[in-house]
Amino acid sequence: MEEKIVKTKILIVDDEHGIVDMIQSYFQKQYDILTAYSGQEALQKIASNPDLILLDINMPDMDGLTVCQKVRDYITCPILFLTARIESSDKIIGFQAGADDYIVKPFDLDELGARIAAHLRREQRRQSNSAVRFFGELALDYSARTATINSQSIPLSKREFEIVELLSLNAGQVFDRERIYELVWGLDGDGNSDTIMEHIRKIRAKFAAHTLHNYIETVWGCGYRWNA
Repeated sequence: MEEKIVKTKILIVDDEHGIVDMIQSYFQKQYDILTAYSGQEALQKIASNPDLILLDINMPDMDGLTVCQKVRDYITCPILFLTARIESSDKIIGFQAGADDYIVKPFDLDELGARIAAHLRREQRRQSNSAVRFFGELALDYSARTATINSQSIPLSKREFEIVELLSLNAGQVFDRERIYELVWGLDGDGNSDTIMEHIRKIRAKFAAHTLHNYIETVWGCGYRWNA
């Protein structure tokens, strides 16, 4: 019996039918395409477990930011916002809501394809990592995306875990704040130093409640590195 090839599943959410049709037509041979034309419909389609979501921000019934906030704690797939907004403050709000990247309208379909492929490759690399690694008292399960210290669960947010994941999988390498922001928040990361500092402060506080070991070391004038 011939084995069925399972295509990567992409959900396109936009209230403009022309944009959805254009993207679907361009990618339907390469990916399994799901479509939604409102925030409420998007919440229903997300139950199909897409591998990546293209999500318009400006929708009338429920905007993309709200959709992202509602689902982000339950799904880990990349979410790429489609938007005409280009202000830095808007980007930061979107990243804080859980977005992985911004695609500014009007966009080039070839560039969109390259960004989608880049995010999917990154997701595949993440899933192929060894499921659990131990660093002294700390155990990181990269598949379940959990952290425990002496069997006590550490409640890390999605972004906090991704920072820990990045640093721990590259132990010894120094990452400056701009590079962390770019790798964790997406291809259009603005390198917001305050955001990175605040997230690392929270991670350290959560770890410090259970251990005296400082797992994230500050390299003054350079950035941060994992201290196993």
